Amino acid sequence: MKPSNNIWIRRQQCPCGDWKCYIKYEGDDQTSASSQLGKSETTSTELVFTPYVGQIFKSDDDAFEYYSNFARKNGFSIRKARSTESQHLGIYRRDFVCYRSGFNQPRKKANVEHPRDRKSIRCGCDAKLYLTKEIVDGLAQWYVSQFSNVHNHELLEDDQVRLLPAYRKIQEADQERILLLSKAGFPINRIVKVLELEKGVQPGHFPFIEKDVRNFVRTCKKTVQENDALLTEKRENDTLELLEACKSVAERDPDFAYDYTTDENQKVENIAWLYGDSVRAYTLYGDVVTFDTTYRSITYGLLLGVWFGMDNHGKAILYGCVLLQDESSHSFTWALQTFVRFIRGRHPQTIVTDMELALRDAIARELPNTKHVVCIWHILSKLSSWLSFPLGSQYEDFKAEFDLLCGEENVEDFEHQWNLLVSRFELVTDKHMALLFSYRGFWSISYIRGSFLARTMAPEFSQSLHTFLKRILGGQTCLQAFFEQIGLAATVGNQTRDGMRYMHIKTCLPIEEHARSVLTPYAFNVLQHEIVLSLQYAIQEMADGSYLVQHFKKMDGERFVIWMPEDEQIHCSCKEFEHSGILCRHSLRLLEVKSYFQLPERYFPLRWRRDQSLVPMDDQNAQSNNDECAQAFHALAEALLTESLISKERFNHVQREITGLLAEVRSMPVAEELSLNIPPNNVSET
Repeated sequence: MKPSNNIWIRRQQCPCGDWKCYIKYEGDDQTSASSQLGKSETTSTELVFTPYVGQIFKSDDDAFEYYSNFARKNGFSIRKARSTESQHLGIYRRDFVCYRSGFNQPRKKANVEHPRDRKSIRCGCDAKLYLTKEIVDGLAQWYVSQFSNVHNHELLEDDQVRLLPAYRKIQEADQERILLLSKAGFPINRIVKVLELEKGVQPGHFPFIEKDVRNFVRTCKKTVQENDALLTEKRENDTLELLEACKSVAERDPDFAYDYTTDENQKVENIAWLYGDSVRAYTLYGDVVTFDTTYRSITYGLLLGVWFGMDNHGKAILYGCVLLQDESSHSFTWALQTFVRFIRGRHPQTIVTDMELALRDAIARELPNTKHVVCIWHILSKLSSWLSFPLGSQYEDFKAEFDLLCGEENVEDFEHQWNLLVSRFELVTDKHMALLFSYRGFWSISYIRGSFLARTMAPEFSQSLHTFLKRILGGQTCLQAFFEQIGLAATVGNQTRDGMRYMHIKTCLPIEEHARSVLTPYAFNVLQHEIVLSLQYAIQEMADGSYLVQHFKKMDGERFVIWMPEDEQIHCSCKEFEHSGILCRHSLRLLEVKSYFQLPERYFPLRWRRDQSLVPMDDQNAQSNNDECAQAFHALAEALLTESLISKERFNHVQREITGLLAEVRSMPVAEELSLNIPPNNVSET
């Protein structure tokens, strides 16, 4: 029961301010115990069959996991025994045995008056699984050379086998909660009781027992708690190494910036850094900044803040990081001041964060002209933890109605529907719903619709940030290794872009052709989707000169569009352009009716243009080459279709060949660039 090697963990302190409130994020791989943990089997174990001689595994770890699942299902556990190694093959034999295999060797008794005489659980059980490695076609694989499932002891029932040491685990999500309660002075038995109440778990049905919690806390007191001398020394040494690494990078890269603060003992307290390429990136895409503070160090007690942006290809740009000793308004204020100084005083237009009272106050002071938005995906990830237990079977109905509420674009409609929602589910006095309502001006679409967010609220972007952080933070056991890894990711990330690909025209409208030549593939795909949908709308001119735009099947709400031809300005009540920088289907429909062949330049923001990429796009002939490729392909396909329709035999033959060709093409490696020499299209008539 040692702490995880990974020093970073998702924060689980609730923004409601109650330290006793626990958060479990939806979608995390590591989930806390639930009432179902009393059932020892999982879906994977139910599908485990009895091992057999000759069974093949890709690795010895796969074999051990398979045998362990089989053992748990059958009432025992296993352990690793002997392994055999050779000079050429390395380890070529592994022996896995029942946990009661063999006999304990007698130990010399200590010179004590009343030595403890513990009875050994080992009884010479012969149950085993032996693996042997062989090389087949140059690849190593492991096969079962011996297997026995004959035990000379009683096998355990489901409610007993889960108590074997091999299966008693404390998940990371529970580790932080246990440490927090222990630090608050809770005794071990009360900690277990609190966890059972929070998770709705029946007493005694966690995958660990009180003894495991006690051992975990005892171990962590030596290696985790801030007042431990060894940890303090390690944290100070690692922080100094991180500072030296920053100085070393600054000597090589004059654009790299870093700063730090010290406490009254002249120890490094907070430290922040910004990468050299980030300054240039910020000049192009600094209108919207995401400040992610969802991770903290379980080893050092440091809060990690990461500054992100979005480039014109919809990709995340890592600007810099900050490590803070605490989550106070003072620490967040220093982080904001330092970041603004790094980016030479240019405040972002919008900043996106999680719900954090101290951070909200710091932003209001330091960035008074910046719109503060709370990411809706952070809120949605907390809902289950907050409300699934009190609502029970009603939670799914609540979640469906809450999702609809999030789409309300009118403030009055939002607040009316909110009151109906909390009344129906009896949540009027719920502290979390009250917290959300107090923050409504930061996350509700009805309040932030007119704020520019550059599609950072798209679910795929939020997920990409989470995936990026998990990949970088996973397994990083010291600050210097983390610094090096995230620095490498920042350099590579600032150079990634969508590969030049052919962007198909779907409507043949002139505005679509024009947009393709100006926008990046990412922005063009978004605009193209709006162009395609715009064809489903009807326009009606109103008496005041505005235009009413309606979907032909009433699948979308009515929108009012104002058109000012003298300076080519167009404004829609949906405010999509103000929100994302890409024209909405309603405005596009009006421009189509007005016979516009090109969109006005003002509706191609610099941040979405092809010529504003951090890394130069392919040469100017790339798109024309793609056009030639497409034209040649379409001509060949048209001729092939004509010939194949002459008879069923021809059609079946063409279908088989194309299916095989498609599979072959998909298996080919992807080239970095598309540079084909297209031969003349000499399709002869037969």
